[in-house]
Amino acid sequence: MRPAERRLSGAAPHGQRDQRSTVTTSSVAGGDAAGAYAGLSVVGKRPPLSAYLTDAWRRRSFGVTLASNKLIASLLPNRLGVLWIVIKPLSLALIYGAIFHFVIAGPARPADFVLYVIVGVFVLEFFTNCFGAGAKAITGNSKLVQSIGFPRILLPFSVVIEQAMRMVPVVVLMVLLLIVFGETPRWSWLLIVPILLVMGIFNFGVALVVARLSVHARDVQQVIPIITRVLFYVSGIFFDVDGALRDFPTLLTIAHLIPTYDFISLSRAVLLDSYTAPTLAVVAAPVWAVVALVFGVVFFWRAEARYGLSD
Repeated sequence: MRPAERRLSGAAPHGQRDQRSTVTTSSVAGGDAAGAYAGLSVVGKRPPLSAYLTDAWRRRSFGVTLASNKLIASLLPNRLGVLWIVIKPLSLALIYGAIFHFVIAGPARPADFVLYVIVGVFVLEFFTNCFGAGAKAITGNSKLVQSIGFPRILLPFSVVIEQAMRMVPVVVLMVLLLIVFGETPRWSWLLIVPILLVMGIFNFGVALVVARLSVHARDVQQVIPIITRVLFYVSGIFFDVDGALRDFPTLLTIAHLIPTYDFISLSRAVLLDSYTAPTLAVVAAPVWAVVALVFGVVFFWRAEARYGLSD
């Protein structure tokens, strides 16, 4: 083979290969520098956590708008509209209240059974909706994730905001039911707002975790209903945990450390005159919120560059 043919076949001299490699490297470095100068960022690169959170906070209105639009879109096709938001928890409270009214007896039966069940079902609904919808925050918005550049943490954030909006009529109905069944309104009822706010922070942290896990394994979405059902029974929705487990102090302590039980207990304590929340629940609830938020944010952020790439 003649020298000209060797050059046509790609066998360039060693010096020329090094030169091309240097040119390519310089071009990439120059492109990065030009992009940084223009305020652009490299696709698929995870930003520093502080910059990431700052950008997310600056764009928080996007998450709120997305939440309100999704809420409206979910209600418009239904004839009853916003009534469906309250029909589901109300029907669950009526069904479980009617069934377990004849089953629960003795120390496990709480005082003011009907109101006890209503508060438990309504408050747990906030967590279960955030838990289930949070798992689909990324996978259910794959086209949005692949088309627009924004901090992906705003998607789980919009889920929690949407569910918080849904809780407004639910809380109003809960207050009306308390009055109908004989509870006297008092100033402590206003504490339900900060309790649900702290619970929303906890829900946000959990939504971040399941949102990332669902991206890597869609099977997580199949497990969530099972976890939700287990939490329904261990959170003392229709029975008094302290009465049922009074002879089992270790199990009682474990029950007092279940996050959903803690927030439900605090809600009952400020709404029902006949109920007092355990001290451990009062301490554990805000701790759970902080732990879930910190862990969820870091856990979700570490996979920021991967969201939407394999969907």
